[in-house]
Amino acid sequence: MYVIKVKGIAKIPDYVQLRDDKFTLLAYFRVDRPDKSLDKLGLGDKLPYIMSFVNDLPFGQIAKIDI
Repeated sequence: MYVIKVKGIAKIPDYVQLRDDKFTLLAYFRVDRPDKSLDKLGLGDKLPYIMSFVNDLPFGQIAKIDI
């Protein structure tokens, strides 16, 4: 799975994209509100791990995460 952290501008908040190995969009959520999107994907139990990874990721970079 791939993670992309997107920097918001002005009133648009920061977002995170989760994509699969074929780069299909799985989830798109605000950095400060990941709960519902991760629960829909069945990754609610991995929320702390994913968000610690996202918080350390610089904006605009794509990183692979093993879940």
